[in-house]
Amino acid sequence: MKTALLVGFGLILTIWLLAGYYFVRRMADLETRAAAINARYTRAQDLLTTVRNQVLLGSVYVRDALLDPNAANAGEYRHQLEDAYRAADEALQQYEPIIDVTVEAERIGGLRRDIEDFRRTLLDVLATDSRNWTDEAPALLRQRIMPKRQGVLRVSEEVQTLNRNAFVEQQNAIVGVYRVTQRRLWESFGLAVVASLGIALLAMTYVSRLERRIQRQRNSEIAASRTLQRLSTQLLTAQEDERRTIARELHDEIGQVLTAIKVEISFAERAVDAAGGPPHLLEEVRALTDGALHSVRDLSHLLHPSLLDDLGLPAAIEWYARGFARRYPIAVTVRHDGMQERLVPETESSIYRIVQEALTNVAKHSGARTCAVDLRRTGAWLTVTVADDGVGIEPDSSEPSSRDRGLGLIGIRERVVALGGTLDVDSTPRAGTRVSVRVPARAAGARAPGMDALDA
Repeated sequence: MKTALLVGFGLILTIWLLAGYYFVRRMADLETRAAAINARYTRAQDLLTTVRNQVLLGSVYVRDALLDPNAANAGEYRHQLEDAYRAADEALQQYEPIIDVTVEAERIGGLRRDIEDFRRTLLDVLATDSRNWTDEAPALLRQRIMPKRQGVLRVSEEVQTLNRNAFVEQQNAIVGVYRVTQRRLWESFGLAVVASLGIALLAMTYVSRLERRIQRQRNSEIAASRTLQRLSTQLLTAQEDERRTIARELHDEIGQVLTAIKVEISFAERAVDAAGGPPHLLEEVRALTDGALHSVRDLSHLLHPSLLDDLGLPAAIEWYARGFARRYPIAVTVRHDGMQERLVPETESSIYRIVQEALTNVAKHSGARTCAVDLRRTGAWLTVTVADDGVGIEPDSSEPSSRDRGLGLIGIRERVVALGGTLDVDSTPRAGTRVSVRVPARAAGARAPGMDALDA
């Protein structure tokens, strides 16, 4: 599910990044193009202005020379005139048309020829006899210089007009490109939105399908877990019933047979005594019979203690703890509080087996010297605690003893779940283990919810 969402959002992000990249690149190209056109237009106008200014400056130099009474200054004016037209020629050489059209190229060529013709005319005027300049100045200016100058200025103005028209055309073209770009931008964003919605819809559909599949799998697992729990409860109940039956058979059948054998041995001993036989002839047989009878009774009580049915849970656990202390070098103390009222048989039997399994784990795996069993009934809950001072449980241990202890805890957990309770195991390496069980304290006459599965 996470992968599908990541792929979907990744595709959406990629689409938007591509759309944004296209927009940014397109706008950057337009800005570069517009800046280049503006720069060329400004440069062209500046150069044409320079040409016009230098032409006007040249005519001013000639006018000043014609009106200057000192003929010795003619060379200086001629030198200034050459500088002005050299600057105009350099400006024309640097000039670049905004658009490469034939008309503008012809006008620039005509402007260059007119300027050259105007320069030769001015130089020819300055080459005449300077003594006649004062008298002929008005006629020279009016007839030869001003017409040429006006022609140059007119051509220059025409070139500037062409530049302005070309600039306006270029600006209009850029505006058109902007409009096209804007339309394509909206189209791209629209496609991106549609694609994003489509990808999101596909991702959500796929995720919904995965969620439904996971939910079905979860429901199947829950149903399987409930079935396993029901089977486990049935197995535990059947096991407990079988133990009770075997214990009863041992007590009622084999126990009675052994008791009858003891009676017959007593009769036989009296008969031997009456006949004057050896007095201790049947003592070994009697001892074997007594041992077998005690073993059968112990086995019967271990399978299902009659104290549990007759006197209740505290008495049965105390009896088991005493026997446990005789079998293992572990001191066991049993405390109970609020246990005056009997509980339902299922609860008493399951708690007894839980304590039995917990003490078995203590004997096999803990290496403890002491162990405490606490039964405490508070309101509607019964809390059972088995704590030892052993080695504890190593985390992630792969030792066989740890696996065996884990199997024991699994059995405890199965019984606790069947009773509708909780299990908590608190263990610290080399500091002991504490097993706490909390189950509903149902009084006699009620049934544990896990046991109801047996009636299904």
